[in-house]
Amino acid sequence: MIRRLSSQQVVGVVYVTAMFVSVLDATIVNVALPSFARDFHVSAPSTDGVVVGYLVSLAVWIPASGWIGDRIGTKRTFLFALGLFTCASVACGLSQSVLQLVISRVVQGVGGGMLTPVGTAMLFRAFPPAQRARAARILIIPMVMAPALGPVVGGALVDHLSWRWVFFVNAPIGLLAFVFGLLALREHRERAGEPFDLPGFLLAAGGFGLLLFALSEAASSGWNSPRIVGTFAAGVVLVIALVMTELRRRTPMIDFRLLGRRLFGVVNLASLFGASGFVGLLFLSAVYLQAGRGLSAFAAGTSIFPEALGVLLMSQVAGRLYPRIGPRRLMVAGMVLVAVTTALLAFTMTGDLWIFRALMFVIGMGWGSVVIPMNAGGFAQISPRDTGRASALYNAQRQLASAMGVATLATILGTQLTTSTIAGNVGVFREAFIAAAAFALAGAFAALAIRDDDAAATMRTHGAASVHAA
Repeated sequence: MIRRLSSQQVVGVVYVTAMFVSVLDATIVNVALPSFARDFHVSAPSTDGVVVGYLVSLAVWIPASGWIGDRIGTKRTFLFALGLFTCASVACGLSQSVLQLVISRVVQGVGGGMLTPVGTAMLFRAFPPAQRARAARILIIPMVMAPALGPVVGGALVDHLSWRWVFFVNAPIGLLAFVFGLLALREHRERAGEPFDLPGFLLAAGGFGLLLFALSEAASSGWNSPRIVGTFAAGVVLVIALVMTELRRRTPMIDFRLLGRRLFGVVNLASLFGASGFVGLLFLSAVYLQAGRGLSAFAAGTSIFPEALGVLLMSQVAGRLYPRIGPRRLMVAGMVLVAVTTALLAFTMTGDLWIFRALMFVIGMGWGSVVIPMNAGGFAQISPRDTGRASALYNAQRQLASAMGVATLATILGTQLTTSTIAGNVGVFREAFIAAAAFALAGAFAALAIRDDDAAATMRTHGAASVHAA
């Protein structure tokens, strides 16, 4: 039966399954943080390493994943990353101390850091440019559903089972995806003779790791903290050194020259602002609903979930519109809709929860019209040879953008309230929601620079039959 599946179907199944557990894990853990502190008899700040360790590990390994996948093979790399992520998830669930849990999370981040870029490269290599919009409709499932489901699933598991099941839930899904991928995936290699770029790896690991650590800890430690200022400054210096070093190398691990291809560069800039606003809004909404309005984690998750439904609905429409009208108008209109609707949230926070849920649904529709052209068109000028490294660069940018959005909104929130004043005081969230809207509006302005002609290869509606016949 597996042999009857096309390479597109195989990659789609493995990608969606593996990405779902990976992205879900990034949000589901947040709900369980208070349980970690209670079970291990430590203070709440002592559990920060569970989140930060994972994020920093992601930042270290995402940039290297493109070279590793090209050199060793995408199938081997993907299965290694998935197996490591799954085993580390079990180790997390079995942890008997915070230190064991943090170490297991760091290992889990190694697998997670390679999964997304290598999986994305596999997906875009399986789908030729004319089929990219179709591929983007597959990609959107885990990337949008998982963050929205995180608080819902996490709240249910913590409330009815144990925080350990937040990690154990990854095991059966990861195991099934691993066995299926082992039997059905095809190996692919690029650049077999290129040496490993050790300076690039060390500079990327240090620079991105320090930046992500600073962004993750800034809201709680304060931007004036010497530790945060020093870490952030060191990260910036290392990233500048990384760019200068990689631009001089003939075979860099991170090929920043790809950003010189207009469409890829502009889409990355628009994504930087868009992802900051999107992930920041999900974080802010969860805090607002739980701390500001007193909802449980499960109730907060179900109130945020309409956003995912809006994305899924609009993505099907956008996927069909994309070949006709191109990425520019879809992305600009979508981000403007997200910006306006998010701003409305700032002025309806004391209203009925169904107003909040309806606005989240509309935000999802706006975002659904953004992510399809962003993922379908962004790689239109990238050759199969460069896809792995372009995917690593794109995902590194999105990881930093997510941290930037959360850090910015958390900092704005922190300047207006203390733990003792947050309950019932929803007005303090207004400026943070407006900031999230500003991120989306900045993304819309960036998307205005897109030229639809650059994405022409992904807008062709013919050729589907030949693809299926192959």
